[in-house]
Formats: sequence, structure tokens, C-alpha cells
Amino acid sequence: MRRSMKKLKKGQTEGAPQRRYLVIGSITLGVVALFGLFALALRNPDTIHGLQHYLGLARDHDENVVYDTSTGLPPAGGIHSTRWQNCGIYEQPVESKHAVHSLEHGAVWLTYHPELPEAQVTKLREMARGQAFVLMSPFVDQASPIVLTAWGLQLEVENASDGRIPNFMKMYQAGPQTPEPGATCANGVGEPIS
Repeated sequence: MRRSMKKLKKGQTEGAPQRRYLVIGSITLGVVALFGLFALALRNPDTIHGLQHYLGLARDHDENVVYDTSTGLPPAGGIHSTRWQNCGIYEQPVESKHAVHSLEHGAVWLTYHPELPEAQVTKLREMARGQAFVLMSPFVDQASPIVLTAWGLQLEVENASDGRIPNFMKMYQAGPQTPEPGATCANGVGEPIS
């Protein structure tokens, strides 16, 4: 039997082309994997910059619950009233104990500082209008201009033009964090303006 011999260039070994293809293939696979991980990260709700998580929140009912407002933030869950706040837009503050119950049902509570410029409040109303599980109200003790809250999740923003606002509302209205999926955000307390 005769073996065919390929003529090799100076310094080249017989397995060099295979190794070159292996290296190129490995690099290509690595780049594809990085793009895949990046795409998954974009779909992950935790990629919202500044998102705060609260774990181990109680779900008991107590009509006399008092929340710690020294944080300058609305409560993101915990003990609450037996009655929930109807979702919609409110011009006056709502009781936190009712709003927290709405969070348990899957609501996003969009709060703003009472001194937020009217143009920004109007922009927030436009985003909240027609959303089945959005509750919007001013929050007197709030430190940030705007805060979005879902059960166990919270996001502080400075301006109504922040692109994270619609993303948060889309991801967390009746989202995966909801302790009581399928519960209503109507037939509770309060009369929203819309």
C-alpha cells in the first residue's frame, strides 16, 4: 500500500490545518455563546438597572398595620389590609395598606412626589392610563421623584422620560412575582379618576 504524502510548507506540521479550523470554530462558538447570553440577559427582568428586591415579605392581614416611611419609599409588600385598592389613577394619596394588597394581586404601584412638575405627572398618567394592573398616586413621604413598586420589587427614577418605567410596568403587571396570580384589581376600595 502506498500512502499519499502532501507536501508541507516550511514549519508546518501535518495536523496544522485541522488545529486552525478547531481554533476558528472554537472562537466562533464562543462569540455565538456570548451573543446568546446577552440576548438572555435582555429578557431577564433583573437587568433593569437599579431594581431593588425585597424577600420574605409577610402576607398577613391587619387593618392597623403601620409602615416605616423613614426610607422615603412606599412599602413593597408585607402585612396589609383585607381590602385592596382599585387600580387606576388617583390625584390624592391612597392608603398604603390597601395599595400593598393590590401589589399582592399583581399591581404595579406608580408613585410620585407631590411636587413633581405637572408635565411629568401628565406623562406618567399617559403611561398608566388603560393599564389593568397599574395603580398611580402621589406619595407624600417619598424621597425620589418617581417610584415603581411591585410585590417585592422597587425602582426609583428621576424623570418620567426614563425608559425603565414602561419596561417595569410591562414586566411586573401581574408578573411572575405576584403572590396571588389571577386575583382582581377592581371591586376594592377607592374611585380612580380613570
